[in-house]
Amino acid sequence: MKITFKVHPFFYIFAFICIITGYFKNFLIISFIIIFHETGHIIASILFNWKIDRVILLPFGGITIFNEYINRPLKEEFIIAITGPLFQSILFLIDNNLFRTYNLYLLIFNLIPIIPLDGSKILNIFLNKFLPFKMSHIVSIIISFISLSLIFFIKFNLIIYIALIILFIKSFKELIEHNYLFNKFLLERYMNNFKFYKSKIVSDKIYMKRDYKHLFKINNKYIEESVFLLKLFDKS
Repeated sequence: MKITFKVHPFFYIFAFICIITGYFKNFLIISFIIIFHETGHIIASILFNWKIDRVILLPFGGITIFNEYINRPLKEEFIIAITGPLFQSILFLIDNNLFRTYNLYLLIFNLIPIIPLDGSKILNIFLNKFLPFKMSHIVSIIISFISLSLIFFIKFNLIIYIALIILFIKSFKELIEHNYLFNKFLLERYMNNFKFYKSKIVSDKIYMKRDYKHLFKINNKYIEESVFLLKLFDKS
């Protein structure tokens, strides 16, 4: 599997600031932790045959972007999401105070429920266990904005504020793409014969859940999901 690594422009700015201020060693430690963390995601995704589009390196962490179906099993997505933090936890075995401090800060920061951090991905997976896909996505976005708002008023250095601005842009982009992602979720089911072992009766497409096949009850008539989606996309 060929994996494309990309470096965000702010990562270069972060590196330059560290070099001119005498913190190049700190930069190397943080970079190593970020790459080691993303290696965990990569290994887990390879085990489940998930297609990796690219890995982006940022000053505060990395983002592994997948070219995959939204309707892949939640269990697989959870394991891939949690493997990064678990992999990073191995680094606490390194007996160095500076290394452990940076590792702890990066780990905690990454688990905050802000899009696209692992904390938000894990939260979204949890929400999808109980809520419809559309509602889970909206709730995740709202929590992301709330978390950003609370953190922004804490006193940080310039690099952290730059990271928060990047995360705000990512969250705003996710909000803009909400309807697109929901339609992609539906279209995937229309185009592919996914096998789900749990079923649910719903009255509208907004109540559809991941990991479930659906039976639609409309005007006291029951319609199979495939038939409902066929009518839906034929109209459009």
